[in-house]
Amino acid sequence: MIRAFWRPALAGAALSVLAATAVAAQPAAQEDARAEAAWTELRPNVTGDRPIQDGAGVLSLDTPRRAEDAAIVPVGIRIALPEGDGRAVKRLTLVVDENPSPVVGTFTFPTPQHRFELSTRIRVNSYSYVRAIAETEDGALYMTKAYVKAAGGCSAPAVKDPAEAKANLGKMRFRAFAERGEAQVQVRHPNYSGLQMDQVTRLYTPAWFVESLSVRQGETPLFTLTGGISVSEDPTFRFTFAGNGEPVTVVAKDTEGRTFTQSFPASGS
Repeated sequence: MIRAFWRPALAGAALSVLAATAVAAQPAAQEDARAEAAWTELRPNVTGDRPIQDGAGVLSLDTPRRAEDAAIVPVGIRIALPEGDGRAVKRLTLVVDENPSPVVGTFTFPTPQHRFELSTRIRVNSYSYVRAIAETEDGALYMTKAYVKAAGGCSAPAVKDPAEAKANLGKMRFRAFAERGEAQVQVRHPNYSGLQMDQVTRLYTPAWFVESLSVRQGETPLFTLTGGISVSEDPTFRFTFAGNGEPVTVVAKDTEGRTFTQSFPASGS
């Protein structure tokens, strides 16, 4: 028989470790409670009073635990419903609780998706939960979340020189990765948040960003985005793509009414 026992010295050390762990856990618990309180306040403006179910088994969210750059935080969303499941996702909403404008954007799929991967880069203004909310064809909502440690993303100065940004405004890049079944599109745009300060004039640069984007192949729409200030400079999106040989057309519109349209061969070359 194996008998469990405590030596006084070991017992004292163990209790000290437990006490230290409890002290360390307390701020984390308080932080989590504060974060959930923020979502409770925010939620009616995002989903109203509709019930939200656990997103496990419907979608997953991939984010860094601590961002290297709060102005370009990579975020990946994967819709992965079980085989044989009759549901399909028609809409995805990405939210950063603590951002000045919490809704990063809403992606709509004209053809509801059973399996789809989508990634982009966003701004995170302070330590916050990032949430992905999927809406299925029957109107049900499913949510998953991840906590990201980042600060100052919405007010971080633009990387590109303003003159360079305007010279390349609306230019697009498209790449297809046939071996992975993916494609990527980028729109050159400063996507000013309205919270960035001009380092010369010391005045805030007015908000100016891509507010809508659509991607279609041939005459078939793949997805549309309604976005806000939390999408990073030079908006970039990577997504599931089954090349069928038809050209890809991207249309983007910004808050100043400019519309940018460009078509690419399906090969991306």
